[in-house]
Amino acid sequence: MSARTILGIDPGTATMGWGVIRQEGSRLGYVQHGAITTPSDWTMPRRLGRLFDGVTQLVEGYGPDAVAVEELFFNTNVTTGITVGQARGVAILAAYRAGVEVAEYTPLQVKQAITSYGRADKRQVQEMVRALLNLREIPRPDDAADGLAIAITHAFSSRGQRASARLVRARKTTR
Repeated sequence: MSARTILGIDPGTATMGWGVIRQEGSRLGYVQHGAITTPSDWTMPRRLGRLFDGVTQLVEGYGPDAVAVEELFFNTNVTTGITVGQARGVAILAAYRAGVEVAEYTPLQVKQAITSYGRADKRQVQEMVRALLNLREIPRPDDAADGLAIAITHAFSSRGQRASARLVRARKTTR
C-alpha cells in the first residue's frame, strides 16, 4: 500500500476540530491538528463561510488523499443537531469541491476502531489517539483529538469496511 494523507474532521459550528495523519502501510504518523473556530455573535452564514474557507485551506495545504467526517449524532437537542449538520455539510462540500474522497463514520464506528469498545468514553479514545500516534500528550482541544480519531478510523478501515462508511467519490468540479 502506498502512503496516504488523511484529514479527519469533527464538525461543529463554534469549533470544528481537525487532524491530519499520514498512513504508510500499517504505520500511522502524526502530521498536525487544530480547530477552526467561529465567534458566537456571528450570523450562521458568516460562520459557515469561515468553516468552508477553513476546510478548503486545510485541503489545499495538506493535500489529503481522503477526508473523513464524523456523522451526525444527537440525543435530544434538535437545534444543535441542525447546526452541526450544517457544519458537516460545508466540510463535505469543501472536500468534494477539491476532488477529495470523503468518508463518514458514526461515533460508534470511531470508538470501536480506536479502542475496540463501542462504549468507550471520550478520555479512553483520546488516550488511544495519543498512544497510536506516539504523542507525548493528548491533543487539545478535544475537538482536534476527535478529528485525529476520525482520521485514524479511516486509516484502519479496509476497502470492504469503507463501503459501509458510505464512501463518496468526489470529482473535480468547476464553480
